[in-house]
Amino acid sequence: MAKRSLYQRLRSTAQVRLALFVLGCLFMLLAPLLGPLPGPGFIILFPLGLALALQNSAWAKRIYVRFKRRHPRYAGWTDRLMRRTSAARKREREALEASVNAKAAERRPNDD
Repeated sequence: MAKRSLYQRLRSTAQVRLALFVLGCLFMLLAPLLGPLPGPGFIILFPLGLALALQNSAWAKRIYVRFKRRHPRYAGWTDRLMRRTSAARKREREALEASVNAKAAERRPNDD
């Protein structure tokens, strides 16, 4: 069996998970304040905070899933930024559907 990393072992305690969740929320709250300042503060801080919050809170995951269902356009780019496996599977599925549709269009006779 593979040995778990230090991060994974630390995350197994409720206190550390709560602290990481609070840190993620803090990063998300600070990101808009750092947005007007020069540099990539918002672009780095907000996704990092979102990732920490989603990894360490079942409540945040439920809210995020609800957001994804209501706003699939915006949820797609957040999934890509966070490199979620669900986004990769969705892109593969869409590419496969597009290739199947293209092949079906080639087989269809043209009505000219």
